[in-house]
Amino acid sequence: MKRAALTNIFLGIMAMFMTLAIFRSATSSGKDLLEMNTREDSLIIARELSRFEGLINRSMEDVKIMMSDMPAPRSTRETIPTVYVITPTYKRYEQIPELTRLGQTLLNVPKLHWIVADDAKDNNLEVISLLKTLGMPYTYLLTPMPEKFHEPKYKVKPKGVANRNGAINWIRLHATEGVFYFADDDNTYDIRLFEEIRYTKKVSMLPVGLLTHYGLSTPVVKNGKFFGWYDGWIANRHYPIDMASFAVSVPFFLTRPKAKMPYSPGYEETGFLDSLNITMNDVEFVADNCTKIYVWHTKTVKNYASSRDILQAKWNDTNLRDLQKVMMIKRKE
Repeated sequence: MKRAALTNIFLGIMAMFMTLAIFRSATSSGKDLLEMNTREDSLIIARELSRFEGLINRSMEDVKIMMSDMPAPRSTRETIPTVYVITPTYKRYEQIPELTRLGQTLLNVPKLHWIVADDAKDNNLEVISLLKTLGMPYTYLLTPMPEKFHEPKYKVKPKGVANRNGAINWIRLHATEGVFYFADDDNTYDIRLFEEIRYTKKVSMLPVGLLTHYGLSTPVVKNGKFFGWYDGWIANRHYPIDMASFAVSVPFFLTRPKAKMPYSPGYEETGFLDSLNITMNDVEFVADNCTKIYVWHTKTVKNYASSRDILQAKWNDTNLRDLQKVMMIKRKE
């Protein structure tokens, strides 16, 4: 209602200013006006000008009153909780494009700290350069998967676990307030998600779209209370939800010193939530009681190494030599 009223006031003011401009344009050539109109017409114009100016002044006062009466959005207030976004990543052809896309989404979120945990033993200078370019508060961590999981007997690797555990260990040492959320770099996020989770008291949960043949993973809520789970793979998981389905309060997490993510492929989410020693009574259902989707489990099409054509001598001293530095090119056979 207030927004509509403000719009009407502004439209009215614009119309008044246009009319005022026309009158003043006309009166600026007083000689011509006197030739076209009588003295009585000039008095009518002057009276109308005065009336319009009074209306404009009153309208501006109404705008000031209404603007001061409107509450500021929660995230524009001086003191708001920090959102720690934890993104596990690893070197691949799509890494920089996906981190770029996610990073530019996160730039729109106030009071956010991005923790990028890289499955690498050495600094990835491209990732660090991107983080510096984006200019938001960030922490870059080297969190390689333990060597034993590279052994052939581990056919399914616990990808992302070392990354996430490294990030939450950083939070234990450096954070005292706020909330943290696991945001994979290939998902798609609506920035409203981060406002939904910002004030999490213990654990909050929300739906994730485009997941399994069900197309959705979410807690089921009935009459405002937990009713069950909707997910394409329930199995024997206590919490059968996706990694993007929950956020955890930092102060609450700090009361759970043994909480961590297990190296169990497929059971990372439920294992971590179990380690928090919670019940569903501790869970807040955000995204309007889990009726809205603000995150989608999107996947980038797998890309392959670029051909070696760019290495041809004919491209020397051209821009291709600079572009070559950030490309992944097929190895020589």
